[in-house]
Amino acid sequence: MQRLTVAGRLLITALVLAAIFFGFRYFGGNEALRKLAPKDQKETEYSESQTMPRADNETAEAVVDESTASDDNSSSGGTASATPRQAFTYTPPAPQNGKLKGVVELGASGFNSFIIRVDDQKRWKLEKAEFGNSLVMENMASDDDIRAGLKSYIGKMLDFGVGGRDIHFVVSSGAVKAEGTQKITKALKALNYVVNTVTPEQEGSLALRSVLPADYADNSYVVDIGSGNTKISWKDGGSTKALETYGAKYFQNSTSDETVATEVKAKAKQIPADHRKTCFIIGGVPFELAKAVRKDKERYTVLDAPSGYTLSEAKSKAGLNIYRAIAESTGTNQFVFDWDANFTIGYLLTLK
Repeated sequence: MQRLTVAGRLLITALVLAAIFFGFRYFGGNEALRKLAPKDQKETEYSESQTMPRADNETAEAVVDESTASDDNSSSGGTASATPRQAFTYTPPAPQNGKLKGVVELGASGFNSFIIRVDDQKRWKLEKAEFGNSLVMENMASDDDIRAGLKSYIGKMLDFGVGGRDIHFVVSSGAVKAEGTQKITKALKALNYVVNTVTPEQEGSLALRSVLPADYADNSYVVDIGSGNTKISWKDGGSTKALETYGAKYFQNSTSDETVATEVKAKAKQIPADHRKTCFIIGGVPFELAKAVRKDKERYTVLDAPSGYTLSEAKSKAGLNIYRAIAESTGTNQFVFDWDANFTIGYLLTLK
């Protein structure tokens, strides 16, 4: 080898390497090389191919759609608050050998019926509730619509076991202002029923009578956010104080959120400081807020703070503006929605 020239040595070396290469390839060298490839690179490529959605991968598309829907829910509807709500545990006393009574609420946004069992101590329990819709406030409900709706409610109450003399009709103070309310009164008179009307102050007092537990009479208050107006009430010794302000349909009159918030805050500030521990709240919009956070079939649901809700419908947004104004004005941290109570039930509690 030493006598070979440099060029000869290089030629021999090249021939040896070529022989080794072709031999290695012939006996399965490609497989060996693949086994020697970096393990991390192989796993990375596999992972990416499985997680990236493809046009022909229905499972991947479903995962993306579900994720998007979840994000939409947290930003445009329901509640997005992660702040824990204060617990509220209270069990109202049950009636003893009570009697069935029914009432139909003729409200600005619908006909709602309630059947309760109540005893002589005014202890009561909700047996049945039914909620409907109408266009009374907009004066778009025809005589036939109203008559058919009322007959339906009356028939269902009779079938449930409520006596004819124990079925009552109450027009909310918000609906009284609507022109279409006269149609309701006319239809009921034709059916030989009496229509009971209430003022906003009376409605607030009746709401408090059905909503506010006796144990909370000295430190809490009641809010009823209706479509036509909002009632704020509390106990003052042996009497009841009730105030009226804007309802959740104020936007139909082109009233600004700022104007409403200012007045609501002014009214809420009249609640005594020692009565602001807990607010018992009812009404259409509070119903929507409670529905988003209710657990099972609990009677009392603690609402999230106003900042925890993002709503899209005009009425819901307006009601949320009222709720926010009350919370900011009073500093109350616990708003409890009662799924069973209603001011018309308060009316039934005034009867013998």
